[in-house]
Amino acid sequence: MHDYDYENLSGRVILVTGGGRGLGAAICETLSKEGAQVAVADINKSTASQVADEITFGGHTAEAYAMDVGDERDIIKTYDNIINRFGHLDAIINNAGIDVTVGIREMKASDWHKVLATNLTGPFLVSKHGLPHLCPGGHIINVASTAARRAWPNASAYHASKWGLMGLTHALHSELRSEGIKVSAVIAGGMRTPFLLDRFPELDAQLLQDPKNVARTIKFVLTQPPETVIPEVMVLPMKESSWP
Repeated sequence: MHDYDYENLSGRVILVTGGGRGLGAAICETLSKEGAQVAVADINKSTASQVADEITFGGHTAEAYAMDVGDERDIIKTYDNIINRFGHLDAIINNAGIDVTVGIREMKASDWHKVLATNLTGPFLVSKHGLPHLCPGGHIINVASTAARRAWPNASAYHASKWGLMGLTHALHSELRSEGIKVSAVIAGGMRTPFLLDRFPELDAQLLQDPKNVARTIKFVLTQPPETVIPEVMVLPMKESSWP
């Protein structure tokens, strides 16, 4: 670990996948204001650039990268670019996620594979190829969902991917702990983001939480003393009942 103060993020280089909008953008903004140098990765380069530009205009440090978390070559190339730009890597936030909201009868096999490729294989590949670059004391945070704890109709691929992501997270926590690498799951309840509101327009946005509140929790997880790790934490809106 570098000689930085664990209580703030100053000088830490942090990769955020799906950083171009919604929770990903909120994570990038929140961490950059705490002094982190943020690699904003998104499959959509223009939204990633928008987020990175806003951070830079605000006097903080960010760089945008076009990256498909399901594409191994893309990931390897992005890591090379991040190391060339920043010199090291301290944390990886696997936030990129998609869903295809249909019943199992309508779910195409190609859509199933697409959801699993982004939500589960993506964090596996991004973590695997990030490990050689992660500094001692580095951190991997996987953004899960209450969909990893309970189920609702027409989201079989999403539920399977998020339950799987919890398994992957705890397996990596167990495997990498002895090397001093921290691995955490942040289980987020309903947020006011396009990801949720575009798919479920009937939802009352007032019952959901601001994604910045989840980003603050991620900051909290990242600023524990070196001797402490938070393997999982759940962050729910007070008024929304997707979790009893």
